[in-house]
Amino acid sequence: MIALYIFRQCLKLRSAKEMFLMTNLDRRSFLKAARAASVVVAASSSGAVRAFAGDTSTDGPFKLPPLPYAYGALEPNIDAQTMQLHHDKHHAAYVKNLNAALKDHSQLASRPLEELLVKLNDVPEEIRMTVRNNGGGHANHSMFWEIMGPPSGTGPDGELKAAIDKDFGGLDGLQAKFNAAGGKVFGSGWVFVTVDKDGKLALVSKPNQDTPLMEGGRVLMGNDVWEHAYYLKYQNKRAEYLKAWWNVVNWKAVGDRYAAAKAGKLAI
Repeated sequence: MIALYIFRQCLKLRSAKEMFLMTNLDRRSFLKAARAASVVVAASSSGAVRAFAGDTSTDGPFKLPPLPYAYGALEPNIDAQTMQLHHDKHHAAYVKNLNAALKDHSQLASRPLEELLVKLNDVPEEIRMTVRNNGGGHANHSMFWEIMGPPSGTGPDGELKAAIDKDFGGLDGLQAKFNAAGGKVFGSGWVFVTVDKDGKLALVSKPNQDTPLMEGGRVLMGNDVWEHAYYLKYQNKRAEYLKAWWNVVNWKAVGDRYAAAKAGKLAI
């Protein structure tokens, strides 16, 4: 009987200990969530956007640029979860891998990204493909975040509109040709509008994370047709994603890039 009594008391003590641990765990989880929520609220009230961009710190010369808008700013065309994963995980990985590949090559690491990509033959063969894939991914995504923004209902104007009219027969023509090219990319890749020093526009598709920068070209704008850019919302309906994407093109930013290209100042 005494042994049975002791056994029951031990069970009670064990249950009490487990309840205590669970209570403290729930409390810690709640406090952690509350702290995270307070960061978002503070950022929203202050107008800051960096809090929405995840951890942008990286070791090395190449840095992950913060998003210039909140994760959900492109809704309903691109969902917030996709934007967070795309920027904070995929793009961040390209930057991390690029820095890691070049950590023992300080001279190459000191080059501007566009120079590094156009002179890939200068990169040692054992890291060349890593630099190509991750350097291209860094350049492509840095451009991508820049030329998007919350839906505004505006379109191209000024010299940019004139160039689109001349080279594509108008915005409708550009969209039709661009979407067709994006739909034909097999597997993963990008569709770009390039611009030369005279302001002439052209369509170029590239596989994987390749970019016209690698041939000395300049990218006016481009769309990512890797599945990670759209699959959570659109699944296998890439054509729907391509069509909806035009709603979030920031034509002011694209116009600024066009002017920079004509002035010989457009980098990536």
